[in-house]
Amino acid sequence: MNYLVIDLTHGGVKIAISLAKKGKNVLAYDLYNTLKGIDAKMLEVYGVELIQLEELRDFKGDMNVIYPIHMPLSFDEIESFNPNLNYTFQSHHEIICEILKDWGEDIPKVEITGVKGKTTSAFMLKEILIDENPLILSSLGALLYENKKKIILKKDISIAPANIKETIDLAYKIANPICKIAEGTVVSENIRKYNSAIFESSLGVSGIGDVGLLLNIVENYPIAKGRSTASEAKKQVFRCRCVCIQKEALDKYYHEVKHERTNSFSLTDDTANLFVNDVEYGLDQTVLEITYNEVKTINDNVISGEMQVKTFAPGPHHVSNVLGVVLTCLSLEIDSEKIIEGLKNYKGIPGRTTKRTIGNSTIIEEINPGLNTEAIKESVNMIHDLKNYYISIGGDYGITCEEIDEEKLSDFLNTLNTDIILTGELGLSIEPKLTKKTQYFKNYCDVYDLAIKNNKNLLFIYRSDYRKLSQR
Repeated sequence: MNYLVIDLTHGGVKIAISLAKKGKNVLAYDLYNTLKGIDAKMLEVYGVELIQLEELRDFKGDMNVIYPIHMPLSFDEIESFNPNLNYTFQSHHEIICEILKDWGEDIPKVEITGVKGKTTSAFMLKEILIDENPLILSSLGALLYENKKKIILKKDISIAPANIKETIDLAYKIANPICKIAEGTVVSENIRKYNSAIFESSLGVSGIGDVGLLLNIVENYPIAKGRSTASEAKKQVFRCRCVCIQKEALDKYYHEVKHERTNSFSLTDDTANLFVNDVEYGLDQTVLEITYNEVKTINDNVISGEMQVKTFAPGPHHVSNVLGVVLTCLSLEIDSEKIIEGLKNYKGIPGRTTKRTIGNSTIIEEINPGLNTEAIKESVNMIHDLKNYYISIGGDYGITCEEIDEEKLSDFLNTLNTDIILTGELGLSIEPKLTKKTQYFKNYCDVYDLAIKNNKNLLFIYRSDYRKLSQR
């Protein structure tokens, strides 16, 4: 059996080396032509042969193609290079699940996917599982919490499925006294141990999770050159032992899927397994009265009950994330008091929704590489006294699979009766589309200065990787 790993940009190098270590005959195709440096050397060391797809004609027998879920090539296109091979296809997610099939059997594992809210939900779960020294892969880095202290395993890491393996490997390496693992790694001489794991994934999950949490599909954007969609990719969540999923997404996209441990949550639908009876929103703390019915757990128990939760969740989209997290924890049979206490300790995270005070100004930040029009609407709608706020909209392009609908965003902004300040590439692009008067600042820091100078509150919405802005 030959293994052909496609796409060395999004974790393919890690997958290829992992398979080679198991004695497999591994080939690799650099789909985006980005291979260089240490990655190229490591493939050479482990005997992974780099090929072009045209070279498939030189092979015989079985060919297992390992492909990214967003691959722009079709299976037919790959097979056309040599129709005589016996092809099988596995996604990067599927092969990672296979590689890690014997890992972490004795610890709770959660995989999180969805169009919005993954990182927020991961860090809510971190607060709840903090006594279990959680190992985390998120868009903010690969992290390990030991005795409630954060250890940075790797800062710049994507949430591609192969980086689940990378995160586990990094944690394994620092279980022994090592001076330095990689650039940006923080280590000490103490032996570390994790007793839980939380992994974000952008386009579906690998299936190693005891619970797979699908938060939402607020936009079913196309992938793989339009041959697939976000909802199809995220359908992989049903490969986990237990599934927690937004009821609206379940009904719209997955009503035909049969999974014996599926639990749903909803803000408005009381037929979901978990829903809100009452909610009192606040910019500092939101109070939720939650009911859950017939929640199926990973231990094949069925539980029902009620609880009150107080946490940082200033808007409906934040509350929806809270519900998904609570349902996930109930599915893991985590004690309700631990859930309540963990969420009480959650105060937001840098790089997502945060609130702070500078001088006489309240600053609410929504900084996220995946911000789209719907997310921006929800952020604006959580402010009840818009006349006391500047609304700043800006950000970057080319940072996620989905881009932003400028016409839709401009139509929405034109309806707002408040001061709009634009910044960044996004702001510059939509400025001509707005019919209302706006200001544009090339430097987003000037927006803060203006708000503070004028004693105005600020809702700062910026479509970017927080790490690019964190030095301000």
